[in-house]
Formats: sequence, structure tokens, C-alpha cells
Amino acid sequence: MSARAPRTSSIVAKTAAGASSRPASKSTAREYVEAIVVAVLVALFIRTFFVQAFKIPSSSMVPTLQIGDHLLVNKLAYGIRIPFLEKNLVRFGTPKPGDIIVFIYPQDVTKDFIKRVIAVAGDVVEVRDKHVVVNGVPRDNEHAYFADGRNQTGGSSPRDNFGPVTVPPEHVFVMGDNRDRSLDSRFWGFVSLDAIHGRAFLIYFSIDWDAWRVRWERLGDLVY
Repeated sequence: MSARAPRTSSIVAKTAAGASSRPASKSTAREYVEAIVVAVLVALFIRTFFVQAFKIPSSSMVPTLQIGDHLLVNKLAYGIRIPFLEKNLVRFGTPKPGDIIVFIYPQDVTKDFIKRVIAVAGDVVEVRDKHVVVNGVPRDNEHAYFADGRNQTGGSSPRDNFGPVTVPPEHVFVMGDNRDRSLDSRFWGFVSLDAIHGRAFLIYFSIDWDAWRVRWERLGDLVY
């Protein structure tokens, strides 16, 4: 009996060890799942309330922003927005002329646009022969660019001659820096403050798809 006792103890010990190893593997898998879920939730929280990434698909902001630029947008620049309801829960401030903002396109809520703020609520804005005038004072931004240089006089296009109009409360008037190639407030009206995602502040990646080349020189550039 003394000879059998160690064998019995050994079997029991091995069984116990095997039984304890199985829950350990399940616990490890659960930890991985929990870590992934937490990481996803944190990323969604940051994206919803703090910083969101956007990419530039068109030339409307040339030369300031190029096709293929990837931007970070500060979603706390003007306040805290309620997700999905597109309303401001708390407002810290309002956009200023010169700010580059990302917002929901008024004519298609599934799209986001990026433009520069030209005028704010109460301002009287007009375009005279391509030149912007706000409250009777010229306000041509240093980043303004004219792709063709032609002045469209007459006709129905508001591109080069527009207004005057008064910006209503809780809205801003925006234009692209590439004035001759931008679909902006001259064509479809004002942007509601509730539709603004935030202010663009950093280029974190940029690629020239025509040349298949990463624009290393633009990485880390601040957006002005």
C-alpha cells in the first residue's frame, strides 16, 4: 500500500495540474478579448470627442492642402458635440475668420467638407471680381489661390462675383483656398455651427498618388 500511495498522489497531482491549466488558457483568451474591446472603445471615445482623422480627396484647398493629405481634426476646438444628433452639448467658442474647419456638407449629410472660414455671424460678405470683401473691407486671405485667373462676369455663376449677403446667427461663411476650383458657400450657402466637426490642425501623413510617393516633407506640418 505504501508503494501505491505515491502513484495515486502523482495521478491526483497531474489531474489537478491539468485541470488548473485549462481555466488558465481560457482566462488568457478572455484577457485578450477584453483588452481589444477596451482599446476599441477608447479609440471610439477619442474619435468621437477629441481627435478624428480625415483625408483630402480634392483640390479645393490647394495650395494649403494637397490631394492625399491626411489630417487630424481637433473636435474640442469649439465645444463638445452630441454624437449622431449633430448638436453642441457644450460650446467653448466659435470659429474665427481664417480657421480651417471640417463640417457636414449641407446638401449631403453623408459627406464631410473642409474649407476656410471667411466670415461669421453678422458679417456682410461679398466677392467683387474674385476679391473678398467683408463689412466693406477687403479680406483676401494670403493663402487664396486662383487656378485660371479668368474673371467670370455676368451669367449665373457666383464664383467671382457674389453677394452681398449677411451671415445669419449660428452660421459661418466658408470658401476653399483654391477659389476657382471650390464648391463652397458661394454656391450652397452657410454652414451651421452644429454641423462643424472641428478645426484641422496637423498633417500626419501625405501621399502623392500620381507619383506613388510619400510626401515626407509634409508630415507633421501644422495646418494654417
